[in-house]
Amino acid sequence: MIISFGKICRVRTAYRCRAYPTPEQAAVLNRTFGCVRVVWNRTLAARHRRWHTERKSTSYAETDRALTEAKKLPELAFLNDVSSVPLQQTLRHQHTAMTAFFQKRARYPRYKSRHGRQSASYTRSAFRLRGGNLSLGKTPGTLRFVWSWPDIDVTTLDPTMVTVSRDPDGRWFVTFAVDIDAPTAPEPTGRVVGVDLGLTDFMVLSTGERIAHPRHMQRRERRLKRYQRMMARRKKGSANRAKAKRKVARAHSRVRDARRDFLHKTSTDLVRRFDAIAVEDLAVANMVRNRSLAKAISRCGWAEFREILTYKAHRDGRHLAVADRWYPSSKTCSACGHLLATLSLDTRRWSCPSCGTRHDRDINAAKNIAVAAGLVETINACGADVRHEGSPSVLSAMNQELSPARVRTPRL
Repeated sequence: MIISFGKICRVRTAYRCRAYPTPEQAAVLNRTFGCVRVVWNRTLAARHRRWHTERKSTSYAETDRALTEAKKLPELAFLNDVSSVPLQQTLRHQHTAMTAFFQKRARYPRYKSRHGRQSASYTRSAFRLRGGNLSLGKTPGTLRFVWSWPDIDVTTLDPTMVTVSRDPDGRWFVTFAVDIDAPTAPEPTGRVVGVDLGLTDFMVLSTGERIAHPRHMQRRERRLKRYQRMMARRKKGSANRAKAKRKVARAHSRVRDARRDFLHKTSTDLVRRFDAIAVEDLAVANMVRNRSLAKAISRCGWAEFREILTYKAHRDGRHLAVADRWYPSSKTCSACGHLLATLSLDTRRWSCPSCGTRHDRDINAAKNIAVAAGLVETINACGADVRHEGSPSVLSAMNQELSPARVRTPRL
């Protein structure tokens, strides 16, 4: 997020690092997580009930007054034992989520469960960070955390919000939200690139480079299955089942962390090397409906990669262009613009029947994505309005017909 104060441009960023609370601090934070869940679920249920009975929305001020009255009830007296700031913050977060839902930018908020990730947010009135020591409201002592950025002095940090979270695998984290000066944009490179995401290779660039798929889940799937079988044999509600459940969660966390590290390194490399990047607007939610490819697509992390690449390009002043998801990038010849009638998924290389150019399916798609997004003007991916030498073999885009071209599968 970028915030402008007059001529000064500020960027809101976050630093997430590991935390190691003491048993007493963990007990207080766990009670805080439970109170946050209660406030969130009660408020969401009240919103839902009022909308379906009275057809009226609920404002933040109304939820704030309802929380004050709820604290007076004997059965909810435990809400007064924790800091009130995280409870107020969960009301603000829910109001933001409802606003995004009604603006059709997000789905309807869901109820919070004790089995997933737990978090509580503290604003400046409920925490203190002095000399690298963090103190939270109604939490004994200082919360120990490990700072992971040696080039940034934690003692000079002035966070606007601190979020403490606990993952299902038992790891604790603390996140500092900080407003900093906008970073200096890197020097322009004068290069543009089209990116084609796939299953065989994670990414193929229009320059011909291929980035292999790391396949983190495939390498850890055997161990994960063993942990899941161990958990299934344990009695529900027992301590042994809780231990086995943490092992399963930790196995998932290793896959998630490895995938996220790969996505961050890959997106950073693209942003540093190219001034403009073109990607395809993939409908991942619709693509996973294919039962044959759903598992492979879900493991790629395409949606997360698009999100990371978007904010990094915006932060560094790079241009990110998005090609239409219905554009036939694989079936279009990047040399002359001829459009094939059909092209099966198992055909990895094909020859254009119009100009005879031999194409690699993925590299050809990456080149066409760069053109369709408007980054390249010397090639017309659809073959329309292109100046051809001699007699043009391609008609206008409005009149071009899908000729049943012969597609040859290369010999292995």
